[in-house]
Amino acid sequence: MKIFKRKTSFEQNNPESIIAACLQNEPEAQRALISYYYGFAKSICRRFSSDDLSADEILNDSFLKVFNNLHKYNQSQAFKAWLRTIIVNTSIDYYRKSIHETHNISNVRHDIPDETEDVISKISAEEILRLVRSLSPAYRMVFTLFVIEGYSHKEIAEIMGIKEGTSKSNLQDARHKLQAMILKLNPQSSFAYE
Repeated sequence: MKIFKRKTSFEQNNPESIIAACLQNEPEAQRALISYYYGFAKSICRRFSSDDLSADEILNDSFLKVFNNLHKYNQSQAFKAWLRTIIVNTSIDYYRKSIHETHNISNVRHDIPDETEDVISKISAEEILRLVRSLSPAYRMVFTLFVIEGYSHKEIAEIMGIKEGTSKSNLQDARHKLQAMILKLNPQSSFAYE
């Protein structure tokens, strides 16, 4: 018995073709678009979230926004950049929603020396991501927006509804906490600071 596979109106490995089919509301094209950009999108979501469940929620919300707003996409712009913007904004919305649930930011300062490349080079990218994900939501958001996404403190303050000084303070505190976690993870490297 031969099984017939329905021919799609788009090329599986051609993002422009997939996007065009998505604009025609083709479910197969929507699945293909998610599949094509899944790894890229998931990596951004993971940086902003504290766990994989939250990352999946941000990812799902992001793709829902993509499909609801695809008609607004300017095709002269790179789709990845447009998608990244949606994911970052969805992550910010997720943070705003969750901030009402948690307000436990520590104001304790740690006197820890700056990390060196030697210490960082001994830690895998996955370990660094795990450490960043363990930061409080406010610290993680400021750290990710500033260090990874390249936002200014002024932009972060506007996005998060905080003062610019608070953004700077949260970034400094996030760095100190990360340094402490890195040193805890690699105690043999602490001799370099003595």
